[in-house]
Amino acid sequence: MDSISILSNPFLNKGTGFTQVERDKLSLNGLLPPKIQTIEEQATQTYGQFTTKVNDLEKRLFLMQIFNENRTLFYFLFSQHIEEFMPIVYDPTIAQTIETYSHLFIQTQGAVYLSVDRPQDIASAIKSAANNRDIKLIVVSDAEGILGIGDWGVQGVDIAVGKLMVYTAAAGINPAEVLPVIIDDGTNRDSLLKDELYLGERHERIRGEQYDNFIDKFVDEVEEQFPDLYLHWEDFGRGNAARILDKYKDRITTFNDDIQGTGIIVLAGILGALKISGQKLTDQKYISFGAGTAGAGIVNRLYEEMLVQGLDEDEAKSHFYLVDKQGLLFEDTPDLTPEQKPFTRKRSEFNNSDELTDLLSIVKAVNPTIMVGTSTQSGAFTKEIVQEMAKNTERPIIFPISNPTKLMEATAENIIKWTDGRALVATGVPSQPVKYNGITYEIGQANNALVYPGLALGTIASTAKLLTDEMISAAAHSLGGIVDTTVPGAAVLPPVSKLNIFSRNVAIATGEKAIVTKNNKHNVTDIEEAIDNLKWTPKY
Repeated sequence: MDSISILSNPFLNKGTGFTQVERDKLSLNGLLPPKIQTIEEQATQTYGQFTTKVNDLEKRLFLMQIFNENRTLFYFLFSQHIEEFMPIVYDPTIAQTIETYSHLFIQTQGAVYLSVDRPQDIASAIKSAANNRDIKLIVVSDAEGILGIGDWGVQGVDIAVGKLMVYTAAAGINPAEVLPVIIDDGTNRDSLLKDELYLGERHERIRGEQYDNFIDKFVDEVEEQFPDLYLHWEDFGRGNAARILDKYKDRITTFNDDIQGTGIIVLAGILGALKISGQKLTDQKYISFGAGTAGAGIVNRLYEEMLVQGLDEDEAKSHFYLVDKQGLLFEDTPDLTPEQKPFTRKRSEFNNSDELTDLLSIVKAVNPTIMVGTSTQSGAFTKEIVQEMAKNTERPIIFPISNPTKLMEATAENIIKWTDGRALVATGVPSQPVKYNGITYEIGQANNALVYPGLALGTIASTAKLLTDEMISAAAHSLGGIVDTTVPGAAVLPPVSKLNIFSRNVAIATGEKAIVTKNNKHNVTDIEEAIDNLKWTPKY
């Protein structure tokens, strides 16, 4: 490879970090400033530039420039500033770059763009993008259902790129062994179709057989090219997300973060909250405010956990109340999704079933002990609703996890104050600690990043054939058990600032369960050693 190609390759480029021996060998003399810097010096210099940026969008664009030029430096810097960079590199700032992607486009960042209109390109595009790399992890999206902002067509490629950044920063997945993929199925967003600068296919989304055949062909191709692949589905629409996961989950090692990841982190948070309150999961009444992909996925994960804890199917289902735009979901509610139907209620359970169309009425009728919001309805958890819930339970568990910030159902500060400090709270975006009556309440972030990187690392390290419910449950318990109940105001989840530490805990728990259940392809006797051997460290 010639010297210019080396400097242009983000996996090989070290910039001023090339030693003199390397410069001599690779013919780089005269192509770089003469000073040789350590990666620590480069990181200090780069962070200084980062701090001059005036807003989060500019900060993210600057970091993407570093990512495009030098992957090792990017991840070294990320590892030093995980808590600060997470909301810049990923949610919530990434929503801004998705919405403006076509207008700000500079380069592909190594992504694969697959058009449903051209299935004949799948094999060659993936092969060319991989460029002889051993790909172990793919994040793929069709960007129909990006949480909080909806359908953004090809511009949703940023979500796949960003997700993979978190995998590497949190769990040490080698960035040379990952591949972001966007499936361009068109878009139903009229503003994109009319935008002259929009870079995607300019038609409405394709449904039915053509779409399904394309997904089949894609899965077949990545399986053939990468036999040890972990395939992550991200932000597919309500009509496709669960259907696709169900189709492949018993065939390949695959994962949907919106359905499974959100479910795992909410379960972990609830387990942490119950550790504080001293209560049992099987004694709770749960309202899901928002019953789309994420909301229904969370309910299903908690239902599976109740089965593990000894309840039969009917008894476990009786603990859940799904609330969507129609109100409380009943058996006869029109247009139910397959994921909602198992958890609908009978109208005979209530004397006023026709009136249960708003959240306050439902809370009064149900007396929930847990309420989780995935509705993206800002302010939906009002003071009256929260205080009504708190009348009937000593430690109400309230998780407004919609994001971005402007779409949260309530702030952590308000929930703490409205319940006189009794509520156990987690939010979907970072929340500052709340000081109330002399106690500082740490607010856990129900951030899937606490779970999905370690889940993949443990799955890959154990050579698991499938990602099973037992492995997912083990991952949730590994996080939920960390809560320190001796500290007043303790968070129900560990802090994102220690993401890399807890990702290893999750990986060990996940991998051990795969081995114990004989779900692995190859004989792995020491999961910790396997994880350490797989983990990549950003250094020259």
